[in-house]
Amino acid sequence: MQADQRHYGRRGFLLLVAGGLSSLAWAGPASRLLSPLTSAGSQLLGDLLPVGGWRIYTISGTMPLFDPSSWRLEIDGLVKHPHSLSYDELRALPKAEQISTFHCVTGWTVNNVHWAGVRFQQLFDLVQPLPSATAVRFVSAEHPYEDSLTLDQLRFPDAMLAYELGGEPLSRPHGAPARVVLPEMYGYKGVKWLTRMELVERQPEGYWEQNGYDQDAWVGRSNGYHS
Repeated sequence: MQADQRHYGRRGFLLLVAGGLSSLAWAGPASRLLSPLTSAGSQLLGDLLPVGGWRIYTISGTMPLFDPSSWRLEIDGLVKHPHSLSYDELRALPKAEQISTFHCVTGWTVNNVHWAGVRFQQLFDLVQPLPSATAVRFVSAEHPYEDSLTLDQLRFPDAMLAYELGGEPLSRPHGAPARVVLPEMYGYKGVKWLTRMELVERQPEGYWEQNGYDQDAWVGRSNGYHS
């Protein structure tokens, strides 16, 4: 772990905010202003109460609820055929499985994680990206959490939109109903509680990049780490 201001999980002000901010519900500009603080509080709690090696962090201090009857994954933007997939429709797509290592930028790792879900190329085949599309903006139900990856990165053989962990549907803490998985990058790129994929011409900055993290979160060679 690097001694860097952008790594909220290791800064002293965690103790200041852990007591109460994570329970507040803010909207609009107030939410964006305080979200680094509520995230810091949740990171402190996640560090103190790890479960099965995982430390669960949030930005807003709360985790979105998932209703399988109403949830939709919107895939739109620079595509020929926008889609709105239900949970059942997502799970009906060809299923992929993998075992990989999960790395958090704050310094902890979970080995041999068994994921199952859909390869992104399956989704691209559905919507048919336009030639101008170079990246995907991922939007979470937990506002203002979002991030992005390039189409080339999402075509890595182990990049996945996961809906299962350890042979079971994703739990609420792990991002139900679907989350991004890219083992070559730190976990902050793996948007949880996913609701939208927007194909765009230029890769935008996500929540964490706007707060000082690297756009490309390569494990061991970004955010101040060196292999």
